[in-house]
Amino acid sequence: MKVVHYINQFYGQIGGEAEAYYPLEVRTEPVGPGKQLQAMLGEDGRIAATVICGDNYFNENMETVSRQIEEILKTYDADLLVAGPAFNAGRYGVACGAVCKIAYEMGIPAVSGMYKGNPGVEMYRRYGYILSTADNARRMKEALESICGLTKKLIRGELPAAPDEEGYFERGLRRNVFMEKNAAQRAVDMLMAKMGGKSFITEREMPVFEKFAPSPAIQDMKQATIAVMTSGGLTPKGNPDRLEACNCTKYKMYSLEEDYGGKGITKGQVVHGGYDPVYGNADGNRILPVDALVKLEQEGVFGKLYDYTYVTVGNGTEVDRAADFGDKIAEELKAGGVDGVLLTST
Repeated sequence: MKVVHYINQFYGQIGGEAEAYYPLEVRTEPVGPGKQLQAMLGEDGRIAATVICGDNYFNENMETVSRQIEEILKTYDADLLVAGPAFNAGRYGVACGAVCKIAYEMGIPAVSGMYKGNPGVEMYRRYGYILSTADNARRMKEALESICGLTKKLIRGELPAAPDEEGYFERGLRRNVFMEKNAAQRAVDMLMAKMGGKSFITEREMPVFEKFAPSPAIQDMKQATIAVMTSGGLTPKGNPDRLEACNCTKYKMYSLEEDYGGKGITKGQVVHGGYDPVYGNADGNRILPVDALVKLEQEGVFGKLYDYTYVTVGNGTEVDRAADFGDKIAEELKAGGVDGVLLTST
């Protein structure tokens, strides 16, 4: 069975963020994690081609790259596609998911691995078997073992077990199975278990959406104090508080005047690990648009620009932790007399 493996520039051993615009390349041997995957597959499957592409290049040239990958899958007569694993790398996850979709539309089964918070999961899980992984590559061996296990099943023509048994994210697809009890009997059993305080597993998890009441509108913008903050990871030069590039554990308050060289951001540094920092390093106002807000303040659009900003890195940060950041920052802003906040991302 011939396998085509897709990886990004980092796992293709081309380079890190500086090589994110690396164009698509094909190699006829396993590369990076593909070597370990090939060893695990043994004689069950052979990696016939490794496709390497920079994350930025893929996402900014998706139509062109998609056509190239379609041709590669045809050229190497692929029986199966493996993408990643991407863990919690957003751009990489989106690229892996897009590659799985190309294979799916060609009738080729696809397997990948991602962390549950990766945007690639929600965008592309119906097009392939995306196995749940840890949030970083320190658990690479475990991720590859999961991918290999499912890949071998597909190679043997076996139908994977249910998502919770096999470890992949639900695809939103249904298939008929025979059960000992019909739906009404199973529903009554679950109800009785619930009423009796016993454990039970629902057959269909329903989403739970947290509702928030919107804040009241600012009545008089001419007198309002407005703050600006970012999850784009723009810190003072040297990143003095060591904000992490991914899975950030803290936020920091900085003085626009003292820490960034005035209300114009002349001394900023991007530490965010999820996008190309070149343009933000060249002009920090691209991440934290203080220059535009100063101009609006001078024109009298609002009363005063707050002298401080709050900064964190949104890349891979857990929702619960981000919510905790938000609660604490909101308390501090209220204590500082701030009426409204602009939050910029990337």
